[in-house]
Amino acid sequence: MTRHIIFIIDGLPGGGAENVTLTLAGGIADRGFQVTLLSLGARLDYEIPNNITYKVCQDEPSGPFRKLTELARRARALDKELHQLIEEKGKPSLVISSLHKTDRIVVRSKVLENYPVWHCIHGIYSRSYLGNKKYLSRWFKKFKIQQTYDKRNIITVSDAVGDDLINAVGIKPKKIITIYNPFDFSSIRERAQATNPFEGEEYILHIGRLHQVKRQDRLLEAFAQANIPTRLIIVGQGEPTVTEQIKATINRLNLQERVTLTGFTHNPLPILKGARLFALSSDSEGLPTVLIESLICGTPIVSTACPGGVGEIMTGTLSAYQSDLNSQSLAEKLLLCWQSPPDITSEMYAKFDINLIIERYLSLMVEQD
Repeated sequence: MTRHIIFIIDGLPGGGAENVTLTLAGGIADRGFQVTLLSLGARLDYEIPNNITYKVCQDEPSGPFRKLTELARRARALDKELHQLIEEKGKPSLVISSLHKTDRIVVRSKVLENYPVWHCIHGIYSRSYLGNKKYLSRWFKKFKIQQTYDKRNIITVSDAVGDDLINAVGIKPKKIITIYNPFDFSSIRERAQATNPFEGEEYILHIGRLHQVKRQDRLLEAFAQANIPTRLIIVGQGEPTVTEQIKATINRLNLQERVTLTGFTHNPLPILKGARLFALSSDSEGLPTVLIESLICGTPIVSTACPGGVGEIMTGTLSAYQSDLNSQSLAEKLLLCWQSPPDITSEMYAKFDINLIIERYLSLMVEQD
């Protein structure tokens, strides 16, 4: 029987980790493996590749204690789905769990106790989960994260993510390895050839969820300070409160005529390819997909030198385009890149080739009787 690989994720809204999971699942299926993508939520903003099986295991909460019983309840629902899935397709040779809420459910699974499960960590947890916590609240959150990942198999998407987990969060994993996110260069270039709604314009681009950690407010302030005679396009969707804050910042800085919010776009690559430069303004990043996609499309990049994998992407001549974590420094780098962009070469992104990454994942498989 063909080997079976299962990916589990909390849902598929428009986000980097979700996009990475789909790319990896589709790439492994292309090699002839049975691949199942099991989503623990019905949200789906992406097209599912035809060569993988997509299943939804949605929570159905009820009763006054539904929040307290959520993880145990969802783990039971997951086990019920897994029993049926294994009966249909066979025992999994590899299970990949992505995103923290998914991991908290997966570690409670009884079915998966007997299978090779790896938890893929995409972000800097000391920032994204502990950054706004203090005192007892911080200790308790840190303890819960440790409970989830101690003595587990961990994949981190950058060396910086692994360092953060061990040294800042205090995780003591069973095994921990770094595997970069996979990028199908030919597919990205092909998709980038689609129609660009901003064709013929010069613009600076930002793509990302509208979320506090992405710091679109910092980018807007930097754009205003740089005073570059162009438009800033922001592609993405997110929390309503953050969206309203971004709109308020645009109004406060009198940028209504110079900033465009497009919302979520299924294929932003044509917009990325057509940009004069791409800008990232985050407080932390695991391994920012869009920076690598930008290089593959030949678009220069600017980013904050935030904790995470940015420094593993922006090496060599690209390091000059990293800013400090403030709007003034970011404005200076935007202006530098606008006036003196770097030459983009294939050596800058070769280590993210999907074929190299798939081999690393397949090496984690074990035989199942």
